[in-house]
Amino acid sequence: MRLTLALLSCAMPAVAQDISLALPIDCTLGDSCYIQNYVDHDPTEGASDFQCGVLTYDGHKGTDFGLISLTAMEDGVDVLAAAAGTVRGVRNDMRDVLYTLDLAGEINGRDCGNGVVVVHDNGWETQYCHMRMGSVSVLPGDIVETGDVLGLVGLSGRTQFPHVHISVRQGGQMVDPFAPEGQTDCNAAPVDGLWDASITTPTGGLLATGFSAKIPNYAAVKAGTAAAQTLMSDAPIVLWAFAFGAQAGDVMTLSIEGPGGPLFETEDVLDRQQALFMRAGGLNPPDVGFPAGNYTGTAIQMRDGVELDRQITVITLP
Repeated sequence: MRLTLALLSCAMPAVAQDISLALPIDCTLGDSCYIQNYVDHDPTEGASDFQCGVLTYDGHKGTDFGLISLTAMEDGVDVLAAAAGTVRGVRNDMRDVLYTLDLAGEINGRDCGNGVVVVHDNGWETQYCHMRMGSVSVLPGDIVETGDVLGLVGLSGRTQFPHVHISVRQGGQMVDPFAPEGQTDCNAAPVDGLWDASITTPTGGLLATGFSAKIPNYAAVKAGTAAAQTLMSDAPIVLWAFAFGAQAGDVMTLSIEGPGGPLFETEDVLDRQQALFMRAGGLNPPDVGFPAGNYTGTAIQMRDGVELDRQITVITLP
């Protein structure tokens, strides 16, 4: 059965909150996964999430739970039913590939990729997109319980990073599970919304850091294969950081400390908004080579003078 993607208005209706949603992905938020995009609340050609932030894009009608690397996707991460219900539709035959414009004809309106639609009581339904080809494990008519496995996170449809996109609708109308009444409050504390537990919703942060002997290829960083396991004393030492949710004016600081103390530090002021980005810096070895011991790399993302996130990584030179 073919999935039907509804074309919905950005205006969200007032809803009776008679559904409770669990996370649609088997991961730990802030560790092995993160939220890349929320529902767009801006009815114009602009875009704004429920926190008045930039983690969305024009017309986005769901929440994207992303993995930190393609390697994590290849290892297999389950997509889970967010609530009990009955499967209405599935798609399972689209290949996993980073979207480019030359794939528009192949996708041909099937932006969701492989996925599942589940109907629930009281006119609610959830839709799960971008699942791995051949992984969907349910059929139309199947009854699922909260937390049942629907398939695996993939890279099918119109997407450039591995994630599961969940859309929530009531009576055919889009609902933001973080702001089911359609409200946005730039200064309010986060609320549970339709989720069965509170979810931390950072507006950006670090996904991964690592050392390498040269500035790594961005594709390798996204794949999760850029971090060196060992370094040599006569080779450069480079610290890289992979992050999400950049805003113009954010500051990324990278520093390296060796056995004898600080070795390197750089600050990079970001000049534009970016969904995903990488920064790297380091130094060449001295004539006698780097001394053996532990080398600590620290990446810090700052916004308006406040630390947004920090990651520390350590490598040992023999």
